[in-house]
Amino acid sequence: MADVALDYVVPGAALAPYVTLFYLFRADVAEFEDVERADHAQLRFRLSAGAAEYRFADGRRVAAAANHFVGATSGAVHTRADGPLRVFGMGLTPAGWEALTGIDAHAALNQVIDAADRLGLVAADIAAALDPCATAEEMAAIAEQRLGALIGHGHAATLGFVRTVDAWLVDGASPEIEALVAQTGLSRRQVERRCNALYGAPPKVLARKYRALRAAVVLAEGQGEGGRCASDGFYDQSHMIREIKQFTGLTPRRIRDAPGELARLTIAQRRALEGRVAPIISNT
Repeated sequence: MADVALDYVVPGAALAPYVTLFYLFRADVAEFEDVERADHAQLRFRLSAGAAEYRFADGRRVAAAANHFVGATSGAVHTRADGPLRVFGMGLTPAGWEALTGIDAHAALNQVIDAADRLGLVAADIAAALDPCATAEEMAAIAEQRLGALIGHGHAATLGFVRTVDAWLVDGASPEIEALVAQTGLSRRQVERRCNALYGAPPKVLARKYRALRAAVVLAEGQGEGGRCASDGFYDQSHMIREIKQFTGLTPRRIRDAPGELARLTIAQRRALEGRVAPIISNT
């Protein structure tokens, strides 16, 4: 679809522990509908007129304010918005979610929150500053400055835990929870509680999520057939199909042959950033 574009900007070193990527999404269409994969939490500023809503994996439809947070998602999300559409957003790492919202991530799983509820008038001020910008790079520079002031300092414990969990999630197709417990030095119960609070889900569910997203990337790039993916952490091909559809909204065949515009753009452009961003971002 030539009328849809997605541009990514890698955050600077100071904000990288809190923001996965900045992005500018544009769709010059009367109405935009597509499926988003399960992902990190998001902060989005809709800079165009019109309404927008999300339909989450449990079937709930939730309208979104112009400036809003989307909590971490446990499954594919159907998104619909009036066009023409122009949205500047950013993925939030678990540390970024905690720093900007202070909300338990599990309580906000598959939820939409008006940004003004957490950021006050600052949300509208950021949107006003973003609106006249022409490029994603200009917008990212504004966001870096404004969000850096909001996030502040003093997140060392959270940052260390998130680094450990992210590394564990990309260390093999089915990482063992016992390994994560050993690496953190916490009890299994403490690890599960902390993952729920920061990621919105326990380690076992997170491992399933990122295994499915990695498999989807392999399929989209034509690197392997279903049999190969099925042997990489899945019980069998049926298990692979169910898991990939749960977390991407698409079957493996659809991902290979006719992915939606969001899936195509997201996978291709994030893969192009390999080496510049963490593997949990570029490889999923």
